Amino acid sequence: MRKAEEIRRAPIGIFDSGVGGISVVKALERELPGEDLIFFGDSKNAPYGEKSVEEIRALSERSYQFLREQRVKAVVIACNTATSAAAELLREENPGEIIVGMEPALKPAIENAGRERPEILVLATSSTLGGERFQRLAARLGMGARVHSLPAPEIVRMVEAGKEDSDEMRSYLRELLFPYRRMADGTIRCPLDGLVLGCTHFPFAKRAIREVLSYPVPIYDGAEGTARETKHRLLKKALLSDRRSGGRVRLYSSLPDTELEERLLNKES
Repeated sequence: MRKAEEIRRAPIGIFDSGVGGISVVKALERELPGEDLIFFGDSKNAPYGEKSVEEIRALSERSYQFLREQRVKAVVIACNTATSAAAELLREENPGEIIVGMEPALKPAIENAGRERPEILVLATSSTLGGERFQRLAARLGMGARVHSLPAPEIVRMVEAGKEDSDEMRSYLRELLFPYRRMADGTIRCPLDGLVLGCTHFPFAKRAIREVLSYPVPIYDGAEGTARETKHRLLKKALLSDRRSGGRVRLYSSLPDTELEERLLNKES
């Protein structure tokens, strides 16, 4: 049995289907600067969004066990797809453990829209959008809004390939976002009041998304809310580190190196 002081100084574990979870690591660094963080990205098996629920659960269990072997005090599932498919299973298998999941930031997008029946676009993987967790969320929150759901699997692949800010990304986004972007003549078929990034890979393509839309659209992702929830859960169990700064980040990947993870971690938002 570990002593309370030892547990408080233990790291927080974070896992994702690939490098996208680095966006959550950065949010955790800002919210909890005194905590040590261990990130595991399963880029070898990315993307998760087109796999079966059974496959996603098996891969998530493997990532979770890797982090538990690092003696972490909490695990953050930095992946909407893995949260949808595997969060409840992991909690059932590991009662009493702190397991924090993600969900698309639909609530703040609707609340901050500033008008009745706002047009909200949710970009995510097919698995997230088709999952019961998101369907419940959209049903609960979407009564006062028009929620458009749009799968965007190629964003994941391009971020995993280090092409988050490339001409290839912009070309894909121009086609994907055609109904929602400003055209050369200034018209917009469906102007948006908010855009929700429902995959942790997507914030790394935010610059390209803004350029393609060509008009100011508030963009939301779940990283900051997940970081706040992690802090709340640790505080509730008196497991926050007593350090105010100086936390370290260790990066692991199912691929041979973590060069891309390191670049994204150090990239300006």
